[in-house]
Amino acid sequence: MQKDYYKILGIEKEASPEDIKKAYYKLAHQHHPDKKGGDEAKFKEVNEAYQTLSNKDKRAQYDRFGTNFNNGAQGGGFNQQNVNWEDIMGNMEGFGNIEDIFDMFGNGFGMGGRKQKDTRKGNDLEMILELELESILSNQDKEIIINKKSTCERCGGNGAEPGTTIKECFTCRGSGRVQELRKTFLGTISQYVVCPDCHGEGVKPEKTCNVCHGEGRIKKEEKIRINIPAGVDNNQIIKVKGKGEAGKRGGGAGDLYLRISIKPHRNFERNGDDIYLKQEIAFSEATLGGKIKIPTLEGEKIIVSVPSGTESGKILKVSKRGIPHFSGIGRGNLYLQLNINTPNKLTRRQKELLEELKKEGL
Repeated sequence: MQKDYYKILGIEKEASPEDIKKAYYKLAHQHHPDKKGGDEAKFKEVNEAYQTLSNKDKRAQYDRFGTNFNNGAQGGGFNQQNVNWEDIMGNMEGFGNIEDIFDMFGNGFGMGGRKQKDTRKGNDLEMILELELESILSNQDKEIIINKKSTCERCGGNGAEPGTTIKECFTCRGSGRVQELRKTFLGTISQYVVCPDCHGEGVKPEKTCNVCHGEGRIKKEEKIRINIPAGVDNNQIIKVKGKGEAGKRGGGAGDLYLRISIKPHRNFERNGDDIYLKQEIAFSEATLGGKIKIPTLEGEKIIVSVPSGTESGKILKVSKRGIPHFSGIGRGNLYLQLNINTPNKLTRRQKELLEELKKEGL
């Protein structure tokens, strides 16, 4: 009976090799017998379809003759007909999931394994940036100095001494990968790994740079100018792309992560985008009411009305005098806590007046 391998994988006949691989990974993971609801028969069928369509020659014969062609006689690659899948399933203990199996066998399955990490990429960096509370009321540019691995100026980052050339790696012949044989419960499996000599680059300097010794980067201080948005909060992370460490031999730079630390203020306390201020007032101001001047984060003083009969601890709201919202729209409020000041020492006149008030029941 003819099998429609394209239908089995759920792809079009014009599907690219990458589309075929993605479809296979998804279905193999879905129907894997060790998973809840897995289907071993379906798993084998999906694998059979993939082994044919992932091979250029087999796919061409299948497109022409269907499944009547001899799938097992083409040679090369991994042939699922020669594998006892019951043995494989029984030996899969210890492997987290189907992708781990794929990684283990690599090109032995014709799948190539997962994409190798770029070992040349520079490291990400993290540093703490301290800011004054009043400084976050508006956007600001900060210049910071970081001691990090930066591109070598002598070789321009390629690791070669000026005037010399970059040559093809002798070990891997420029491919950046070398063949590795691994013994498994299926026998010896061949796969390709990153070349240990050129670290996957495929090339090496004819003569390494005298300054960076072929790495393409050196440790030095670097000044970086960064824009800090208004309204940043304590422990907030700001990512500065490409300002981490330079990569090896022209590899991509890492990123810089700034962790914001807001210094405590002598007068104000922050809660979200609101700020709180404690202010002492005289007994007469609390009783009779009036107007008082209070400081603001901007450094100016504003006038606030105190209602008559104010009790100690009363909180007044001053709208839109807090921290700007990080979104850039609006800002928080200032909350003023009024505390009645009880003097420790009184003048004779003050005592006389208080005695009079006492007689009046105050």
